[in-house]
Order: sequence, then C-alpha cells, then structure tokens
Amino acid sequence: MNNYTIAVLGSHSALDVCRGAKDLGFRTLVICKKGREKTYKDYYASNGKLGCVDEVIVLDEFKDILNKEIQEELLKKNCIFVPHRSFEVYINDYNAIEKKFKVPMFGNRFLLKAEERGVKPNQYDLLDAAKIRYPKQFKNPESIDRLCIVKVLEKERGFERAFFFAESFEEYKVGVAHGLGLGKFTEEQIKAAVIEEFIVGVQVNFNFFYSPVNKRLELIGTDTRRQTNIEGLTKLPSIYEEELIKKIGVKYEEAGHIAVTVLESLLEDAFAMGERFVEATQKMVKTGVIGPFGLQTMITAGPPKKEIIVFDVSPRMPGSPGIFATPYGNYLYGEHLSMGKRVAMEIKEALEKGELDKVLT
Repeated sequence: MNNYTIAVLGSHSALDVCRGAKDLGFRTLVICKKGREKTYKDYYASNGKLGCVDEVIVLDEFKDILNKEIQEELLKKNCIFVPHRSFEVYINDYNAIEKKFKVPMFGNRFLLKAEERGVKPNQYDLLDAAKIRYPKQFKNPESIDRLCIVKVLEKERGFERAFFFAESFEEYKVGVAHGLGLGKFTEEQIKAAVIEEFIVGVQVNFNFFYSPVNKRLELIGTDTRRQTNIEGLTKLPSIYEEELIKKIGVKYEEAGHIAVTVLESLLEDAFAMGERFVEATQKMVKTGVIGPFGLQTMITAGPPKKEIIVFDVSPRMPGSPGIFATPYGNYLYGEHLSMGKRVAMEIKEALEKGELDKVLT
C-alpha cells in the first residue's frame, strides 16, 4: 500500500480519511490552506505510532489545488484523492472538478454536483427516480398552504444558507422583507430559494457505502447533527425566544454530530431506500454512486407507522467521523468501522483484485 498516497483537502473529514488510510497501510497527504494547517501539520502529524497525517501541502487558497504544478506533485506521489463537501464548496467549480482536476478520485466525481439543487440531474431528480419521499416543494410562494422552511443562500457566505419560516404567502413576504432589510440575502438569492414543507420528526442521517467491487450496499453508521444557533434558541425560555429570533434569525449551521441508533424495525425501510438510490444513480449518472453517501432524513410518527422522509442527500464522504461509534459496521464486520477506514478497505481490495478502475473516476 506504500506505493499509493491517500490525499484529502484539510477540512470536513480529512482526519477520518487519514486515520482509515493509515490503518490499512497507505501513506497520507493533506492539502491545507495557509493559516489552517496546524491541525494536520502539528497536532495529528505522524510520529511513530502517533498521528495519521504523513505529509502536508500548504496553499494560499484551497482552489490552488487546481494549479498545474500542484496536480503534477500529487500525481508524482501516486495520490488517490478522496473528496468531501468542503472540497466542493471551496473549489466552487464542478466543471473544474470533473474536467480539470486530473488526480484520480475515489468515488464518482460526476455525481458530486447533484448535491446542488440548481443542476440537472439534482438530488430531487435522483430521489424521484428512486421513489423516495422528500418534503413537498413550493415553486410559487403564493401556493404555500402549510408550515414551510425557506432555504436561501447567504449574501456574506455563499456556501451557508439563511432560513426563515412561513405558513402563508403573507408570512413569506414578511420573512423576505426582514431578511433583505438585515442584509442576510439578496433579491437574486431569494428568487433561487428552496421552499419546502417543514417536516416534524427526529433527524437521522443514514451513512451508506456502496461497494462496486462486491456489488453490496452497507450501512456504516447513523448520526444526528448539533447545529447553531437553533439549539441555543430552543433552550431559551419562550418569553425571550420569539423576540431574539426576530433580532438574529434562525440558523442551522453545523457545529458537530452525535452518534445515534435507530429501531431495528426501521432498518429494512432504510436499506430499501439506499438500494433504490444506488439504482437511480446508476441509471442517471455514469457508473452511479461509488463508496460513501448519506441520506439525511426525518423520521415521523405514525399512524400507520413511522416514516423515513429524506430532506437532503450527500453523494460523498460524510462529515461525521463519530458514526464509527454506532453498531452497524460492527454488526457486519465484527469491528466498529469509520467511513474513512471503509474507504481505505475498498481501495485496498480493488488494488488486490486489479479492479481499481471500478472505484476511481
């Protein structure tokens, strides 16, 4: 395995990728932005039996990874690159990811853009093809007839979303005026906003892995999110909560994740959704999903029974390393398994079988 280096951008789930790769005998390399390298260069650098990051490349900007000389250096090191959400966000150019980034990538680079709602096919097209229920969408705000959450990109940070709630067109107009007045988003951004039914339930992310080598779908683990500032707001006494929401608004920014388990009676439905999603990607995007993907869901109450509703799709490495603490990988492999290690296992098996082309794009 020393002939190959597993490379990853220094953000999101880079340490998860590196630890898994080291456990399987690969060398590891993290590409960092200047000023954000100490985590990888100092605190988790390989040192005997400690650490998991063998080498660090520091760039002025993350997007400099597209520079010819950087790509040539990665190619000389025989790198296999593992993408995650931060890679997509900081590059912010799917055409470059698909056509200009020449480093072999674990997973399907042509599926990454489906995470964005403004492309075709997008995650809703895939969910429709897979016959997986997701919240009702409202293209025209005048049609709002139930409590909805409006998701609009922020003006200041284009990769984060601002949110507000509306139960009618009148409430929608109030939310738009309030957001524009505070400078949270622009008129162009609100035109591209997603308006969807607000689902009341328990949030669970199902983190799957599809193995092209073994043609098998695996549930590696489940988690839920810790989000700011919504969690802080809900802990306030109600007499303060409403007024503070008016002043600062509601945010659902990721701050962390919690490992969570689900009832075994839900697993069959979850696996069926995962299998249909894999089949849909194989029909709509060349080669389909490879390796990790997540279905972010709300589990609603019965009757007649609990239902799993998908509100978001992650067609790449998840951002929750804590999923190894859930029992599902252990049920299958007899050991608690991180997604980073599962990725490395697939690469190793593909190498041993001479089938590396099945897992790279």
